[in-house]
Amino acid sequence: MTYLIFGLLGILTYVGVLRVRTNRARKWAGTEFDAPAYGLAPRDRLDPRRAGPPPPPHRRQESLEIAEAARAGSWKPAAGYLAAAGQDWDEHWSRFELLASLAEQDAGWFKAWRAADPGDCDAAALEACLMVHEAWAIRGTGYAHEVPEESMRTFRAMLPAAIEAAKRASLLDPANPAPWVVMVTAARGARYSHKQFEELWRGLVERAPFHYEGHWQGMQYWCAKWFGSDKKMLAFAKRALKEAPAGSPLPGLYLHALHELEQNGTLGTTLGGELGRQPVRKVAAALAQVRPDHERLPVLRHLLAHFAAKAELHRIALEQFRAIGPWCGCHPWTSHDDPVAAFELARGAAVRLSGAQPLPPELRPKAAQR
Repeated sequence: MTYLIFGLLGILTYVGVLRVRTNRARKWAGTEFDAPAYGLAPRDRLDPRRAGPPPPPHRRQESLEIAEAARAGSWKPAAGYLAAAGQDWDEHWSRFELLASLAEQDAGWFKAWRAADPGDCDAAALEACLMVHEAWAIRGTGYAHEVPEESMRTFRAMLPAAIEAAKRASLLDPANPAPWVVMVTAARGARYSHKQFEELWRGLVERAPFHYEGHWQGMQYWCAKWFGSDKKMLAFAKRALKEAPAGSPLPGLYLHALHELEQNGTLGTTLGGELGRQPVRKVAAALAQVRPDHERLPVLRHLLAHFAAKAELHRIALEQFRAIGPWCGCHPWTSHDDPVAAFELARGAAVRLSGAQPLPPELRPKAAQR
């Protein structure tokens, strides 16, 4: 009993000291922090409109040309754009999502595609995807108890039809994982059992074992608010972290799992101790191997900076803030009334708590030079 009491006192003392250190760091960040002195973008350059830099000009031009062709009723540029992704299935899905967005705005070109080429797997999968989107639009984004009963009935009636449409699409090109991503996405709303879901999951990973969007949707199925638990969700995310190949952003899925816990108020001691810090370190090492212009990297950097700070890995947090640059239009900063102020405070605290020293003037961001 005595040992237990001393242990509890030790924990309380540690927590108290940590709170004092954090409060002091935040006070310093609000009064003395000079971002450029530590290799960070000046505060007057912080931009809350985006999570990261805009896509390169050639990507923006490609997207614009596809959108303009679709508005003009031409479907062949969209079909060719999607086919050009080849078997880079993450890139394929990114393009697939662009076409889904265009079809939701104006379905004329898409209907022409389906009529002209009914055997095209991508077009058939896109049709199933739009059915899922329509069902979710009817349901809304609230918790189940917040959704009107009639809307929920309609939602649940539409999803099995969408899954059947995706299954038919999958027969048109057995190698294409897009129909399977659609099925995995719809499974939780269709209230699939664990056994039913696992059958779909096997179908997806046989075709694209490290599909980012597919894994994100799978994690949603296994989270506590749907058909899993915090434990099952974390186990799923940790498997992705362990098995993902070098250069893949998939290890970042673990950060989304932490975000889910934080949103639900169940993060608790997940990041405490070396056992809690180890996965965050592994995510940081994995993201360092992702190509710098990967479209998913900015959001993951913001989450990593946030959770590394919570895990007291302040040097990792500071590394992420330096890589992020001036962009702060992303969670968790956008959950605050003033994202710029929240971002600046977090950066300053990371500097102070990491023990970083000011850089020589010649190594500071040139834009900060007067």
